[in-house]
Amino acid sequence: MELAHYSDHAVRLVNTEEPARNKDSLTSVDAVRELFGASVQMARRVTDGDVTRFRNVRGRLRGVFEAADSGDHVLAVDLLNSLLMEFPVSPQVSGHETIGEKGGPNWHIHLADHPSNASAGYAAIACFGLAFHLTEHGPDRLGLCQAPPCRNAYLDTSTNRSRRYCSDRCATRANVAAYRARKRLEAEESARNGRSAEEAQESRALSER
Repeated sequence: MELAHYSDHAVRLVNTEEPARNKDSLTSVDAVRELFGASVQMARRVTDGDVTRFRNVRGRLRGVFEAADSGDHVLAVDLLNSLLMEFPVSPQVSGHETIGEKGGPNWHIHLADHPSNASAGYAAIACFGLAFHLTEHGPDRLGLCQAPPCRNAYLDTSTNRSRRYCSDRCATRANVAAYRARKRLEAEESARNGRSAEEAQESRALSER
């Protein structure tokens, strides 16, 4: 598994909450288990206590995205380093897939499950993945959706660092809103110009009397 893949864990966790919409889907053990995806073994260790622990980590991860999105990259790194110290990873060399003519193992780095509890294990791989993405691509690649009221987190992987929205849906919604706003301004400007023309015409008519 590529190390960059682990950064998706951070995005998935942060986006279980939409503060501007007052929505929070991370309210039960089942909701927490859904975050793990194919990591069934780790998901089985989830308990009621993990719900609170996950929400705490989620808030701190959102702080990393907020700092990066606002341009305070030093703060973003400091917050992420604090999480990395609290939730260290356990890297292992894995080779469960075979490649080549001789069918040799496809050796790669795998992050082992943390032994203490499910939330610590998830936090460890999420923070490590985010750190890997940040150091590979830069802190300005961590963003929050610019389509209000959505503030979902995203990882910018575009070639020209141009991503501003968490999804195509939000990008479309923002573009439609911007188009409508331009049309309103054009209509208002046209109305003002029309009124000015009428006033000028009336003024000339009065002066000729």
